[in-house]
This record gives sequence, structure tokens and C-alpha cells, in this order.
Amino acid sequence: MAFHMSRAARVRALPFLMFMLLLALRGWLPPEGLWGIDPRWIYGLSVLLVGGMLVAWRKEYGELTRQTLPDARETAWAVAVGLAVFGSWIHLDAPWMTVGEATATFHPLNAEGRIDPMLVAMRWVGAALMVPVMEELFWRSFLMRWIQRPGFVTVDPTQVGLRAVVISTFLFVLVHPLWLAAALAGLAYAWLYIRTGKLWSCVIAHAVTNGALGVWVVCSGQWQFW
Repeated sequence: MAFHMSRAARVRALPFLMFMLLLALRGWLPPEGLWGIDPRWIYGLSVLLVGGMLVAWRKEYGELTRQTLPDARETAWAVAVGLAVFGSWIHLDAPWMTVGEATATFHPLNAEGRIDPMLVAMRWVGAALMVPVMEELFWRSFLMRWIQRPGFVTVDPTQVGLRAVVISTFLFVLVHPLWLAAALAGLAYAWLYIRTGKLWSCVIAHAVTNGALGVWVVCSGQWQFW
């Protein structure tokens, strides 16, 4: 029997799939580049293509309309959770908390070893603005609710059960080398989604995490976190 994916599922899954394919391409290219292609600029292509998909399908994301924005209290919770996840991410990096290595690290340095502002801006915009929307639409809005019930668009996020949270978080961990930090992040974002019923809360928290991480990485030179 052929597998059928609804349009609602496709518009939430395809941006994530595109991002992962381009991530794999970056990881495949040697650090010095190939055929004149600097693999770091593949990330810029990710921002353009994935961001373009999100913009093109924006009217189909009912969970991200202005009417679903969190109130002040929910926003404060989202910011607090985002900062807590950031703190755990940069501290939970002991060898036993790590599985494998990042497939495509990102060092925004020019040939002289100086920071390239264009590369930093491209990476930060992608990580802090595009990735949170793309990943939360996939991991929480689609996958977590789909595990709860295949007709996921009718699933109230406040009614999602433990099984769906655990499975979706486990899969989230599989694509992040820092498995313990990723587990805590996945559980924290899932908790926000269930507690508030609003995907915006997860997007804001994720954006705070990634935005703070980007600032910290550039200031500290800890490029392995990028």
C-alpha cells in the first residue's frame, strides 16, 4: 500500500528535509571546498531555499498566525526556557554526553583567520530566525502531534501524551551530537507547546536559544558549537 502524506504534513516536513539534504551536502564537501564551492555558503543556500519555502507556505501554517501569538506571561516563559536550554547546551558537552561529530561545522573565518562578518550574519540569521520556525513546524507541530494521531492537524497540543513526546524527542536527539543537551531541549520545547498550546512559544524559545548561542560562539570562538 502506497504511503500518502497529506499536504499539511508536506508543507511542514519538506522544509526540514531540504535543510537536512543541504546539511549533508555541506558535510560531504571537503572544508577547503570543491570545484570552487566554499561549503560554508551552502548554508546561505539553505537560508534562501528553506526560508523561501516557509514564506511561500506561510498561509498554511495556521498555528503561526498573529492570533496565536503568546501573551506576555507565555512569552516570558518562552524566553526563560530558551535561555535555560542555551545554558545547558554549552555546558553539557562532556565526551560521554556526545555521540559522533557534527556533520558540517561552520567556521566563519577568512583566509587571514579573521571573523568574516558576512558569514557570521548569514549563519546567525539562519540559526536564530529560520531554523526555529522550520524545526518547530516539523518536530512539534507535525511529528509530535502525528505520533499522537495521524490526523495531526486536529490534535490539540495540550492533549499530546507522553508517548508522542518521548518518541519525537528521541528522534530529535538522533540528529544532534550533543545528545543530552538535545534531549533536554526537545523536552523543554515540547513542554512549552503542551503547556501553552501555542507553537509560537516553542519558536520564541528556540530562537532565543540559537540566538544566544550564536552570540556566545562568536564572542568565545567556540566554533564547534556551530
